[in-house]
Formats: sequence, C-alpha cells, structure tokens
Amino acid sequence: MPVPIQPLAVRAYTATSALGQGLASHFAALSSHRGGLRENDFSSAPLACWIGRVAGVEDASLPAAHAVWECRNNRLAWLGLHQDQFLDQALDARQRYGAARVALILGTSTASIGATEEAYRHLDSAGLMPPELRRPLIHAPHSLAGFVAEALGLEGPCLTVSTACSSSAKVFANAERLIRLGLADAAVVGGVDTLCDSVLFGFNALELVSPDPCRPFDQTRHGISIGEAAGFALLERADAAPHAPRLLGYGESSDAHHMSTPHPEGLGAELALHDALTRAGLRPEQVDYINLHGTASLKNDEVEAALIARAFPASTRASSTKGFTGHTLGAAGILEAVVALEAIRHGLVPGNLGCTSPDAACGPQLALQSEQRRVDIALSNSFGFGGNNACLAFGRAPA
Repeated sequence: MPVPIQPLAVRAYTATSALGQGLASHFAALSSHRGGLRENDFSSAPLACWIGRVAGVEDASLPAAHAVWECRNNRLAWLGLHQDQFLDQALDARQRYGAARVALILGTSTASIGATEEAYRHLDSAGLMPPELRRPLIHAPHSLAGFVAEALGLEGPCLTVSTACSSSAKVFANAERLIRLGLADAAVVGGVDTLCDSVLFGFNALELVSPDPCRPFDQTRHGISIGEAAGFALLERADAAPHAPRLLGYGESSDAHHMSTPHPEGLGAELALHDALTRAGLRPEQVDYINLHGTASLKNDEVEAALIARAFPASTRASSTKGFTGHTLGAAGILEAVVALEAIRHGLVPGNLGCTSPDAACGPQLALQSEQRRVDIALSNSFGFGGNNACLAFGRAPA
C-alpha cells in the first residue's frame, strides 16, 4: 500500500508540439478549441492519415559542439529546451546544486530511430551505413538523455525510461524517488518523440491509425492520429520554490493483460489512479480536472471512460487533448502533464476536441468544450502498450 509523499515543486515546465512552441501557444490553442493536426506530409511513402507535426524542426540545428548527436529527435529536444526560459532554469539549478546533484530522467518510445531508418535507406554496395550516419551514439535508445545531459552539463543520475505511452509520465515517479532517497537535490524530467516511419506504418499495420483527425471518446472514432512533441519540467523540494505548483502524487502499475489491449475492466489503470490519489492524500471528489489518456482507439477509450464514470463525481471535469496534438507516444506523459499544470495556472478545462457524440461509457465528467473554472487539483493519465500505466497528481501551491 503506497503512503503519502512530500510534494515536490515544479519550478519550471515547457512543451513544444503541433500546437506551437512554448506555453503561450498551447494555452491559446486549448482555450480557443483550435487543434494542430494536419494531413500527413511526413512519411517516406503515402499514408492517408492526419499527424501532429511540429513546425520548425527542420530549421533547427544543434550547436557545433553537439554535432555528434544530430538527428530529428535531438533537434526537437534542443528546440523544446529553449522555450519559456527552461534552459536558463535548468542551468540555474545546476549552479545552485552542482552538476552531480541534478538528475536527468527522460522518456521516449522511439528515441532517434528516424535517423536509423534514414541510414538503412542509404546503405552502400557493401551494406554499410553512409559515413555521416555511422554515429553509434544516435542509434541507441539512450540518445535523447545522452544528448540532453551533455547539453545541460549534468553529471547526476541519468536515466532513459521507455515504457511506451507512459514513458514521460513515469519520469516524475523516478524523480520523486531519487530526491526522497537523497540521490539528487533536483531533477530535470521530460520526454521527446518525433514522427518516423516505424510508428506511422507500425501503428497502421495494427489497424490503429485513423484516416481522419482522431476523435477521442466519440462513438464514431476510428483510431489514433500520431504526433510528436518535446516537454520538460524541473522538480525540486517544495521549500525551494514555495510559489510553484506541486507534484502531489503518482501511481504506477502493469496489468500485463495483453500486448496492445488494456484489461477489459481497467484494473491496471484503476490501480495506478488509486495509488496516485493515495500518495497525494486526495479523495476523488477533490479532483477538479483529469487529462485523460484518450487515444481514440476503440478499447482504450471505452475502458478509460468507464473508469472515470465510476470513480469520480459529476463535478470532476475530464478530457483528452490528443484531438489537439495527436498521440505523441513517449512524449505524451510530459505534454499532458504540462496541460494539467496549465489547467491549474489559468483555470482552464480544455475541451475534448473531435468528440460530438460521446461513447455510451462516458459519464457527465467529459468536457466537450473548453471551460473557464478554477482548478486546484489536476490528474494526468498515461496508459501504455502492455498495460504499463501511470497517473500523476498535480496541485496549486499552498496559499
């Protein structure tokens, strides 16, 4: 049985997605109910679907000192670090605590596999990768964390979490444990995933990709729209940033029911939710807003909708924001944690874009349109392939 934790301060946070670069772009899009999906113009072969593509990644470039890390995923990471003065905040934490006392924990599901795909498409007559792509550092799952650690000059614990769609939600739990155990004084957490053929054609082979913009929780939903994103947060002990929002709790579980389908009764998801509330010392009726996992796949939405309907009162508001951004896979956890934090900061419940006829399993909690209302407590759900689940609880700083 989990026990309550000491809350952590979220001193700084940022996100970059199809909605734009930085927090202001995201708030503007969410509050005006304007999505960022567009027809697929990315894949190496035609694929009729919609994607959440980040503008400007092709124009971004890494400094010469970090050229060995060059790839689309790390360019997006570099772009994301420069939003909302996050890079300055991270460097300030390094100065205050020391490079060895700031942990780095990043989630990703594909890392820089796009660069590996490119290399295999250009093998020479001897079957070798082209010289400019013979860079072992980028053909590895740890490419993202390795690059960011070098870019920030961090020397503390450095972890890559790759648990499918829950990857960059679970980084918050890892950070809490490292700080509580005295292994770090602060942690940079986050996640980055970029579009690539492997995910576009892989999910399409599973018949999970919608030919139209995704419609989370709608009766007529046809599947997911894949997106890309970068997001980061800086966590410290609460007394170090008394006016910052709080990470109040987290829950993790693995239901191990099926490789790609959730438990039909949502048992793993419910356990993660229960543990997050327990660690945060919260009751369901205290939760103002829940950012749902809501991918627009048939079974995932049905199971999650039923869970929320039975676990929370009608006064709790809930929505999926994947209709705005697409499913950003390993970056979904951090992106939607940022949405939850912005809901608290601005008093905004984002609407469930794309849903006009809610699934029968949905309860009155589902917010179809964006709403202005005070949010003191917000949850964020992330449920990954293989039943790897995470739930985060955030709260307003105490008065």
